[in-house]
Amino acid sequence: MDKMINLTPKELEAVRHIRNCVAHYGRTPSVRELMRELKYKSPRSVQDLLEKLEEKMVVKRTKTGSIQLKNDPESSSSHAQTINVPIVATVSCGTPIWAEENIESFVAVSTAIVKSGAKYFLLHASGDSMNKAGINDGDLVLVKQQASAQNGDKVVALIDDRATIKEYKHAGNTIILQPKSTNHKHAPIILTEDFQIQGVVENVIPNTQ
Repeated sequence: MDKMINLTPKELEAVRHIRNCVAHYGRTPSVRELMRELKYKSPRSVQDLLEKLEEKMVVKRTKTGSIQLKNDPESSSSHAQTINVPIVATVSCGTPIWAEENIESFVAVSTAIVKSGAKYFLLHASGDSMNKAGINDGDLVLVKQQASAQNGDKVVALIDDRATIKEYKHAGNTIILQPKSTNHKHAPIILTEDFQIQGVVENVIPNTQ
C-alpha cells in the first residue's frame, strides 16, 4: 500500500517542513518552529500531530524530545522528494544576498540535486555575460551558498549591491571574475583577496519561455 495514503495533508506538510530543516540546517526543527510553519496556535497541536506521525512510524522522538525523520513517506520511487529553495529577486544594500528581504518566492527542488546540510538559493540570470558557459538571459541558476571557490568555478559575486555571475580565477593576491561570453563588450572584474563570494553555481534551469 502506498504510504502517502495514510497521511493527512497537514501531516504531510509537517514531514516536508522537517525535511526542509534537515536539508538546509542539518537538523530537525523544534516544536516551536513547526508550530510557526504549520500556523498552529499552540505547541500542543504540534505535539498531537507528532504523536500521530510517531504512531505511523514516520518520525521518532528521542529521549531529549527532539524529532527524527524515521520513514519519509515520499522516499519511494513513485514520489519525488523536494525541499524549498528561495529565489532571490533583489539585493538590498548591506544585507546578505540570501536575506529574507531579498527573497521573491520559493521553488521546490529535488533532493537528488541539492546536498543535505547545505544552503541553496536561486537567481534569475540577466544578460549574456556567461552564455558560453551555458547560462543565458532568464535562466534560473541554482547556487550553493559558500564563501570559497576553486579556479574555474562559476560563482555569484555581490558587486556594488548587484549580484553577478562570473567564472572565478585566483591569481596571486588578485581575484578575477571572468565573463564567458560571445559578446566581447563584457570585461573581467579585478578584485583583491578581501573580496568574498556568495556562492557557487551548481545547476542551471533553462528559461523555456
